[in-house]
Amino acid sequence: MAGLLSALKKKKKTPPLCSAVVVAAGSARRMEGVDKILAPLGELPVLVHTLMAFQGSPCVKEIVVVTREDLLVEVGRLCRDFALDKVTKVIVGGAERIHSVQAGLRETDPDAALIAIHDGARPLVTGEVIQAAVEAAAQTGAAAPAIEVLDTIKRAADGRTVETVDRSALRAVQTPQVFEAGLIRAAVQKALDDGELLTDDCGAVERLGMPVTLTPGSRENLKITTPLDLVLGEAILQARGEGLL
Repeated sequence: MAGLLSALKKKKKTPPLCSAVVVAAGSARRMEGVDKILAPLGELPVLVHTLMAFQGSPCVKEIVVVTREDLLVEVGRLCRDFALDKVTKVIVGGAERIHSVQAGLRETDPDAALIAIHDGARPLVTGEVIQAAVEAAAQTGAAAPAIEVLDTIKRAADGRTVETVDRSALRAVQTPQVFEAGLIRAAVQKALDDGELLTDDCGAVERLGMPVTLTPGSRENLKITTPLDLVLGEAILQARGEGLL
């Protein structure tokens, strides 16, 4: 019996090593002077909520945080104060998001099979959303959470409608976007070589002809972009605390 159990354990698949790159190097131009990643959300800064989600995910083995040079010391302090021991490095990003992503990719564990790239300003991502994207990427090479588009979408020109777009085929893509490590490194480098300053990591691999598997996202996984988003985030936190979400 002991021999059989040992054999079964050997056959059991171990989850692939996933590194997370959390990009928090933006200028927050639309936040009316508020630095969004350090802005308070509930009792914690936005970035701490984000990092705690990945700290608590069994799919994630390490976290590399990419931030602005002027925030380097403060972000490092937050990681220590909140015992975020999965954070292995806090580094300076680049002029554009894709440069920050590339900087983060260079600092991830070379043995990582998968790399998840997440916006530091999406603090309410859940463990379920992270896990679904990681598991799908392990099977297909590229995955990202997405939600249905609920609003009517119009194509416009010169301030007038041209057509109504069929929203049934449209999806709003979120993060974390998860990729086979070699694929995303090559895709980002190719985009940079071609002068493409992409703001979406899926777009980098799509340029190589690689489809991205869409996994269930969440409307709670909002990106803090304007002051109103902080108000919405507070409401989501309160609803979670009351067991309504």
